[in-house]
Amino acid sequence: MAHAAPRPTGTRLGSGELGGWAVKLTPALALVYGYWAAAIQRSGGPITAGNVWLGIIATVAFAVVLLAVIKLAPRLPREARALAWGAFAGIAFGYLYSLTGESVLRSAGNAGLFGAAVACAAFYRFYTSED
Repeated sequence: MAHAAPRPTGTRLGSGELGGWAVKLTPALALVYGYWAAAIQRSGGPITAGNVWLGIIATVAFAVVLLAVIKLAPRLPREARALAWGAFAGIAFGYLYSLTGESVLRSAGNAGLFGAAVACAAFYRFYTSED
């Protein structure tokens, strides 16, 4: 009865599975994010050196912060872990939204709503999948 064997204490259900997949997908996600940021900022105009640098910097920053959240979040309690994922998602969304030229208040409001939704969904997932 291997399925009935107890898990060692302190381990979380699926903690290694998501981390492995997410680390492997980080470069691709970061490249998409950087390209998306550069494309929004240029608004269909010609590609300039500024667009390229914005894309590179956004790619590196996104990858570094995503890897940090992937590595550090599993050590946190479920509430703080959900908050970390919500903050990461909200900030990433808010930055892309701010590149569209909308006001700072609208960007912050939409980022807050998106981050809160991600945090709630993450908390639900963590709460229902842990012992």
